[in-house]
Amino acid sequence: MIAPWLSANPLLPADFAQVRRRAVFDCCKWDPQVEDTASLAALPLVLRQEAWAELVLLAEKLARETLAAEEELLGRLDLHGRLGLPRQAARALASANRGRRSPGVARLIRFDFHHTSEGWRISEANTDVPGGLNEASGFTQLVAQHYPETCTVGDPAGTYAQSLRDALGAGARVALVHATAYSDDHQMMAYLARRLDVAGIHAHLVSPAHVRWRSGHAYLATDWSREPMAGLVRFFPAEWLPNLPAACGWTGFFHGSQTPISNPATAVLTQSKRFPLVWDMLGTSLPMWQALLPETCDPRHCAWRSEEWLVKPALGRVGDGVGFRDTMTVREWERIARDVERHPRCWVAQRRFEATPFTTPCGPCYPCIGVYTVDTRVVGAYGRMARRPLVDWRAQDIAVLVAGENHDLDAVGRQVGRQER
Repeated sequence: MIAPWLSANPLLPADFAQVRRRAVFDCCKWDPQVEDTASLAALPLVLRQEAWAELVLLAEKLARETLAAEEELLGRLDLHGRLGLPRQAARALASANRGRRSPGVARLIRFDFHHTSEGWRISEANTDVPGGLNEASGFTQLVAQHYPETCTVGDPAGTYAQSLRDALGAGARVALVHATAYSDDHQMMAYLARRLDVAGIHAHLVSPAHVRWRSGHAYLATDWSREPMAGLVRFFPAEWLPNLPAACGWTGFFHGSQTPISNPATAVLTQSKRFPLVWDMLGTSLPMWQALLPETCDPRHCAWRSEEWLVKPALGRVGDGVGFRDTMTVREWERIARDVERHPRCWVAQRRFEATPFTTPCGPCYPCIGVYTVDTRVVGAYGRMARRPLVDWRAQDIAVLVAGENHDLDAVGRQVGRQER
């Protein structure tokens, strides 16, 4: 099988230092190093044009299926217990089903693709609060300037900002609701605020504790503003909302809001990794999900301790908690295994696939291409690259580019060679 990507020379150290510096100051990438490892890759992942075209087709089909399934699932209260959701979140979903769901706007989803020995597969979909926008837009654009034989695959942050402007109107005031204590969350929302400002939207960076509701309309309760908001952009996981004080009115993200939300918390229905366990009980057809997601089951119904399987927490994110037996220490694996045995309803087992390695000067790496859709239309991609098949918080961010018409990067190689001389 032909690899879907082409090789490219890494940036020269001086060029990479400039990109890194601009990523920090221009793109709010405030964590360019994690422990002893650079979090930004010094070379891009350059896709063949036909590979990117295929990913666009697959992701848009997945997005349409996802929204259709979510619509049906909201009314299927009998299936909510199978999804591993917190009890209070399940109650909020039941209220949303009774005709008072909070309205959505500019629905953002990210599907995580991996190339395998059998073609493209997805490991999961981030349908609730997909991240990576500052790396996917800002950092990628900086890298692309050094590879003139390529182009970016889109500007997800810019397109998302424009979609919010189109829906809410120029001059609208929007609250960017996030976990302000986490710098990686805050940096993305700070970058999005800049892009919204360019699009003509006034953005407020707040925590969910700063939001109040009056007659179903969201407004701020801060020292600097008591204004009503035209929209809410949520980057605070739905399953975390029940941990907030009742005074915050967190249920408004699920039901009862008159203020549009991107994304409404009802997205948690398809965010759960246990979503595949209810497919057979839905009337919605999901052929693309069934073709691209590896076999997934309740851990009680398979030999999940074997090397053919990995285990995932139902509401895990960025690879946290994934049990991938031969990529971790015995101690790490046994800690996860004990939790699976004690709380199997909060986990899934997923059959492993053989990922295609990407050759780099540091050896083989394993890329993950997160393809974004806004209202079912592909708008760009977020690349990550790991030294092992498990793509988690240790992975580097890598710019995803697409080759020019000639699929020829020799000119890039010659240009770097001239710079070195």
